[in-house]
Amino acid sequence: MSVDLRNLRRVVGTSAAVVTALQAGTAALALRKRRRDYADGVWGPGLAAVAITGAALGTGDPWRRWTLAAVTTGWAIRLESLMLGRLRGTDSEDERYTEFLEGDGTPTVLAKVFGTQAVAQLLVSAPLQLAAASTLPRSARRWLFPVGAAVAVAGAVVEAVADRQKSAFMARDRDERPDVLDTGLWGVSRHPNYLGDSIVWDGVWLAGAASAPGAWLVAAPAAMNWFLIHATGAKRTEDRMGDRPAYQDYQRRVSFFFPGT
Repeated sequence: MSVDLRNLRRVVGTSAAVVTALQAGTAALALRKRRRDYADGVWGPGLAAVAITGAALGTGDPWRRWTLAAVTTGWAIRLESLMLGRLRGTDSEDERYTEFLEGDGTPTVLAKVFGTQAVAQLLVSAPLQLAAASTLPRSARRWLFPVGAAVAVAGAVVEAVADRQKSAFMARDRDERPDVLDTGLWGVSRHPNYLGDSIVWDGVWLAGAASAPGAWLVAAPAAMNWFLIHATGAKRTEDRMGDRPAYQDYQRRVSFFFPGT
């Protein structure tokens, strides 16, 4: 068997402890500052922490575990810079959290936000954890690792370019700015930043699937895609923007998520 089960238990247990500590620390700060949206700021760091934990403690193929740690950490650093800029740019809580948590007490907030996010981080990062404790096969299947790593990097580039295009659009003078961004990547998908994010984690799963057990963890990228499309990303944006005539026209002209669909 290509998986060192004893090492996998160590990686999983330590990853769970690291994620729990990060979520607990963020929750304490968020509740004290009355900014429950601080949860957004720990999403990327939590996933990077799992990747680094696996790379450091794992006994699996070193090239794979450190490559995936590097890709995940690079992705997280860029995402974190955006999150911190957004969180520091306002003194008020994101209205999504205010509406979602209206009337909830502290135990419910901890469970609905920080507990749920911890579980989500451990689920999404499952391919990283398994890859850390797995060897690569001698068969052609081993090439799924470099292919998956390349896919993840490509997704990170798509996400970064989309965010840069959006930032440039928002920086334009309001009088000169069109009602909707529909050029560049935003002309082929209404949510290219989320699409790029999903590609990153599809690539991570593919790299992990080079070891036979990894293919069974397809629920990890599927969960990430569900979060990005339905839970916290694209659909929420559509609901918020859908009553604007310019955006309704944009919806008719440009694919929702995947280009050409």
